[in-house]
Amino acid sequence: MYQSPSSLVLLLLALALIATQRSHCFVPNHSHHHHQASKSGPRMTTTSDEELIPREKLFGNPKYASPKLSPDGAYLSFLAPSVEDKVLNVFVKKTDEPLENARMITNDKSRGIRNAGWAEDSKTILYMQDKEGDENFHLWAVDVASGEEARDLTPGENVKASSLMTNKRFPEEILIGTNARDEKCFDMYRCNYKTGEMTLDTENPGDVVGWGAEDFSFEIREAVVRNQADSSTTVRIRDTSKDEWRELITFPYGENGGLVDWCADGKAAYLQSSLGRETTALLKVDLKTGETLEEVFATDKCDCGGVTLDEDTKEIRAVTYNYARTERKFWDKELENDYKVLESMAPQGAEVVCLSRTNDEKLWVVGFVRADGPTEYFVYDQTEKTTASLFVSKPDLLDYKLAPMEDVRIPTRDGMELVAYLTKAKTDEPTPLILLVHGGPWARDRWGFNPQAQWFANRGYATLQVNYRGSTGYGKTFLHKGDKQWGVGDMQHDLTDSVQWAIDQGIADKDKICVYGGSYGGYACLAGLTFTPDLYACGVDIVGPSNIKTLLDSIPPYWGPLRNGMLRKIGDVDNDEEFNQKISPLFHVDKIKAPLLIGQGANDPRVKQAEADQIAFSMKEKGIPVEYVLYPDEGHGFARPDNRIDFNGRAEQFLAKYLGGRAEQFDKPVGSTALFPLMEEQKVA
Repeated sequence: MYQSPSSLVLLLLALALIATQRSHCFVPNHSHHHHQASKSGPRMTTTSDEELIPREKLFGNPKYASPKLSPDGAYLSFLAPSVEDKVLNVFVKKTDEPLENARMITNDKSRGIRNAGWAEDSKTILYMQDKEGDENFHLWAVDVASGEEARDLTPGENVKASSLMTNKRFPEEILIGTNARDEKCFDMYRCNYKTGEMTLDTENPGDVVGWGAEDFSFEIREAVVRNQADSSTTVRIRDTSKDEWRELITFPYGENGGLVDWCADGKAAYLQSSLGRETTALLKVDLKTGETLEEVFATDKCDCGGVTLDEDTKEIRAVTYNYARTERKFWDKELENDYKVLESMAPQGAEVVCLSRTNDEKLWVVGFVRADGPTEYFVYDQTEKTTASLFVSKPDLLDYKLAPMEDVRIPTRDGMELVAYLTKAKTDEPTPLILLVHGGPWARDRWGFNPQAQWFANRGYATLQVNYRGSTGYGKTFLHKGDKQWGVGDMQHDLTDSVQWAIDQGIADKDKICVYGGSYGGYACLAGLTFTPDLYACGVDIVGPSNIKTLLDSIPPYWGPLRNGMLRKIGDVDNDEEFNQKISPLFHVDKIKAPLLIGQGANDPRVKQAEADQIAFSMKEKGIPVEYVLYPDEGHGFARPDNRIDFNGRAEQFLAKYLGGRAEQFDKPVGSTALFPLMEEQKVA
């Protein structure tokens, strides 16, 4: 089963400055569980439980997460907290064994493991882990049977591993990228993960930002190149690993696309492209000429999404796309029937998601996505068309009434339509509103279970999540209408217009609006408080930049090839100091009227601690209400549950003070590492 795309792993994900505080989960079928009525009985007008849902249950570690079948179907792995340290680790059991027989095979004691999967031998688990949020991820391997300690396959100080590729035809090998040779770019290595032997496969000439392998040969035959002069992206290919590279297609700045996979005959390939159209289409192209042979799929509503191919024939089986909710087009009738069977078992309105399949596709791990419950996982027997329940990610949440999420459309002042997601606290009257701004900004919000939205609804706040212009997935014009529109431009106007829409619709109390976000969302919070100071009653900024020039001056070395493209999107803050000051909230602190809460990780490699320090101290000096919490063992967001719960507890008290919602008592978690730089300075003075 080819899942779009297994051979092509781009480093362009570095562009998405998305704080890890946000989570998107698969959500359950409650056919085996029922909500218990709250003790006092829920009022009909409230969407969430009458009882306060404890922050620990919303933001603590899941009891179970990320189930994956081994390629041969003999084993199932999942993540769960260790008994001793309560840190997420990898557990493994035989597929037909009870859950109680699962063994913990890793021994992380700090941040927890969040990204693990099977090697093709069905005997080895591969996982990525960084150090205290520095994002220098290393690739580790652990043998399921031996119980030996995990082995670091990509050792070295300040080394980052990326672009892991596995292949069922080469079960003893993997391809992995690292920047060990040159911190600014990633070479591809061929690795025997059993012995740890690593050999250089393809050296980066310096301009490659992504690599792809052809499946049948498992050779690196694609290089994605970023042109520093014009920020165009070119796909280079070669016929074998010994042949010269040649250019297949170039996407000028403003266009979107990329190679999906080779066709089985080796003469054609599948490609996504916006050239000559508004949204990306799935095309079949000639590998010699680049000529389009067939337009396989396109929709005017949004970009083409995930592509499912037959791993052996390379025939298209299905395509997903998402304007507001996930939709699919099928070519494979058997696969379509499987989804119909699963949809018939799912709760009404749920989305079916496949998380894992065996190589023979006889067993699947599936989830039913809804907005108002925790994730429940099943094993689907494709032959018998039956499901067996695995577990619920956070079973304690099944005891509570949770709020539904609506997808809504919001008009902007210049006539555009924005897709947004609304989670109400009450159905019959205005409530305080949290404008929860997604990071990136070149990313998007999606429908589904969101613990923050559930938290806010339970405390009495509506939540609005907006795909403002500059968000991805809605075509090239929508994406690039965000260019040079940070802070005082149309990107921020979209957020302002969305708040006004919520007020006009009777959803939001105009005097009780909070702007809340991480990464770019944190920047939008600062911009909202500085450039529209009368709109918001308060703001919460998590790892948000306050000075765009200093942000770009301190990005990691391996972002270097992407920097000019970021300048085209943001604006030339390098050479235009007036523009930088215009869009950077740091230079407009005097305009802030509303209180601000800041959360920052000291090891953040994307938005450095200085971005929080400079605006926090400036606000304090000017007598503007500001609270600042720093976590010395965190990076771009808060991965450790004790720190996550700590910050959310402080945020809850902050919101209750300025918006008037409910609040659970706050007691600092035992493992929290919170520091308070503003208070420390006062002590020193």
